[in-house]
Amino acid sequence: MSTEDAFVDMALRAWKLNVDRTGKFFSSLTEEQLLHEIAPGKNRLMYLWGHLTAVSDALIPLLGFGARLHPELDAMFISSPDRAVVQTLSGAELKDIWNKINEALWLGFSKLSASDWLAKHTTVSDEDFVREPHRNRYTILLARTSHLAYHFGQAILTRSR
Repeated sequence: MSTEDAFVDMALRAWKLNVDRTGKFFSSLTEEQLLHEIAPGKNRLMYLWGHLTAVSDALIPLLGFGARLHPELDAMFISSPDRAVVQTLSGAELKDIWNKINEALWLGFSKLSASDWLAKHTTVSDEDFVREPHRNRYTILLARTSHLAYHFGQAILTRSR
């Protein structure tokens, strides 16, 4: 395995680990537990899970894998704070969406070579990419893995209460 392939493999393993443990945690919660706040006056667990799901959905076009599967999630979980709009999804529905989005991402991930990971993502222009080659798919994967791990850390702290 080349050095480049090894780095991609490590990043993909980190992504998969975080997706799996986050999905396992949230899907084990009852509808009532999903309504618990991560801290007094802060986001509820359902909102956090929906936020992570919407952000992952946005990765599909960003990485060039096709159109988003659930752009409607943005209104509930990205552009509005928790409780600002009515959330119409149940935990079971969100779990299904979470799983489908992550399956689509994994399928797209599996088709990329190490050099594909170092190619620009879809929102950077060719000119900007020449100046800023770090604006690539691999950097997006690393950043979104960190984002996922951060919010999982917030969610898991609710277990102690």
